[in-house]
Amino acid sequence: MPQVKLIMGVKGSGKTKQFIDLVTHALEGEKGDIVCLEKGSRLTYDLPHAVRLIESAEYGFNNYEFLKGFLSGLRAGNYDITHVFIDSVLRMIDVPLDERAEEFFDWCEAFGQKHGIKFTMMVSADVAAATENIRKYF
Repeated sequence: MPQVKLIMGVKGSGKTKQFIDLVTHALEGEKGDIVCLEKGSRLTYDLPHAVRLIESAEYGFNNYEFLKGFLSGLRAGNYDITHVFIDSVLRMIDVPLDERAEEFFDWCEAFGQKHGIKFTMMVSADVAAATENIRKYF
């Protein structure tokens, strides 16, 4: 079973509502800790208070390597994390959908398999731009 799930679409396609529903469902159905990374604070009042909400600007997220290190640090500090949600991952580090995104999704898949962590990420981009490697995470 894949550890990575992508919610992909252009602005106004209903990604945020689906994302919030998935976070809430995970909180109700999973026994571990749920973490949500976001850029800005737009989800603050939409997510249950039991979700650990982390605002990326406070930490200076600026590339995939930093994000990998941050996720690794989260895991090192809390073995009870079972699900990490990332809101608008491309906007968070201000990059386009390209081969680096594919590499990051694959890294999350391997990291998740190794540590028992699921990743759900929202990607603000046209689904038509997704390669076959990215589509496997839909």
